[in-house]
Amino acid sequence: MRDIGLFRHLQVLLLGVFFVFSYSSNIEAFDFSDWDTLVKKYVAPKTLDGVLINAIDYDRLKKDSVFLGLASRLKDYPLENLQSQESRLTFWINVYNILAAKMITDHYPIESIKDVGSIFKSVWKRPAGNVGGEERTLNDIEHEILRKMDEPRIHVAIVCASVSCPDLRPESYKVEKLSDQLDDQMKKFLLSREKGMKLDEKKNRVYLSSIFKWFADDFESRGGVLKFISQYVSPEERKVLSNSKIKISYLDYNWRINGH
Repeated sequence: MRDIGLFRHLQVLLLGVFFVFSYSSNIEAFDFSDWDTLVKKYVAPKTLDGVLINAIDYDRLKKDSVFLGLASRLKDYPLENLQSQESRLTFWINVYNILAAKMITDHYPIESIKDVGSIFKSVWKRPAGNVGGEERTLNDIEHEILRKMDEPRIHVAIVCASVSCPDLRPESYKVEKLSDQLDDQMKKFLLSREKGMKLDEKKNRVYLSSIFKWFADDFESRGGVLKFISQYVSPEERKVLSNSKIKISYLDYNWRINGH
């Protein structure tokens, strides 16, 4: 009888521990399932200016009540729930992409996200949305939050609503598979000869997205841009990139909105 009582006591204890961990995990996460639904509904492959991209139907997204509700829910989310590095990265990457899309829908129709700005204040420094009770700009999220987490792969995950940006992923980023998603984004971006990476072996030259020029400092702690991206290309391309005499040029950046 004593053994049975002890066993039941242990059962209750373990059940309590399970609920504590489950509760802790649940309060951390913001529910991005609405974003999953929206990107699956409004994102589709399309060629714009000769570049194959994941294009967004901004006209229909603008009218979707689910999108409006998602943006409003961010306002009341308690940011202190984001306890881990992975949860913060996941949250702010998704938020950046949502608010960049909102910046377009709030001013649609426009040709470029840059059209929202002016000579006095760029679009990046204009209020994009309220998150956690505070008005945020895209600049705040990218430079003051995400870049300070020392994860260079963010640059292929956050999408500035333009043709030459990395493609918007047709799913939300999730804590439990964030690293795999970021690796996949990097591989896919570098496969694009029009906006990611293009090699000219005869001239011993690599053409890279301007993103790798603008944010080169973020890759220095990983051995520099070329060493870092070498992990995500084919063995043949890796051999070319390892040539110490290789020259780097940068692809033109197309700021046309990544959709219609």
